[in-house]
Amino acid sequence: MENTTKIISIANQKGGVGKTTTALNFAAALKEKGKKVLLVDLDPQSNLSEYLGYEQQSHSKPTLSSLMSAAANGTLVSVSDAIYSNSEGLDYIASDIQLSSAEIFLINALSRETVLKRILKNDELNLYDYIIIDCLPSLGILMVNALAASDSVIVPVQAQKFALDGISLFLNAFQMVKNNLNPKLQLEGVLITMFDNTNMAKAVMEALSYQFKELLYKTVISKSVEATNSTYKRKSLVSCKSSRLGKQYISFTEEFLRRFEK
Repeated sequence: MENTTKIISIANQKGGVGKTTTALNFAAALKEKGKKVLLVDLDPQSNLSEYLGYEQQSHSKPTLSSLMSAAANGTLVSVSDAIYSNSEGLDYIASDIQLSSAEIFLINALSRETVLKRILKNDELNLYDYIIIDCLPSLGILMVNALAASDSVIVPVQAQKFALDGISLFLNAFQMVKNNLNPKLQLEGVLITMFDNTNMAKAVMEALSYQFKELLYKTVISKSVEATNSTYKRKSLVSCKSSRLGKQYISFTEEFLRRFEK
């Protein structure tokens, strides 16, 4: 039976653009729409894992770094044994600081660029409609692994001055992986985040619209303290029915589904 699970990376080599907030709330909104979703934390800083309520010292399941290390050594590990579920019922594979040594444990691995792909294409994960990867802000081997494993990429872009420089660097890496490792990789879309209605933000939106045309999502995520509060409370914005950002993420997800499942 053909694997219909779609793997989507939330990626941008620039930090602080709302990748983790987008990954979690996108997954929460997809779940609300009846989709089965798995989140994967591909950042050694483990912000997504913490947002989901993960506390390393109280858990003993494998993290993503141990899965990747084992796969790099050719060891078979049950991926389903590494899956947690948080208080909202969101499934995830956690990260830890050991992932920062990926360059070391992947250096001698066979096809080191596709280690993550071998983990996520596992038949154990066929029950999921979507696997959402929260990528680290880097263009190193972990990002290459994410892009090699993904069907498509959503790029969150903060509406500020240097946004266009950051996205052009990322798109160069995207094209390199598409040309050499994953010819089916698609740019799913570009999502404007932290929009504050200033002249600068409007100018960035206009430039992105000119560059990406229909690939730029019409939904815009506002700049708001709600995002920080949501992380602190370890609850998705989507779960709070009065949250303006939560409604924006639901709107974005509906826009994605109209595009992706048409």
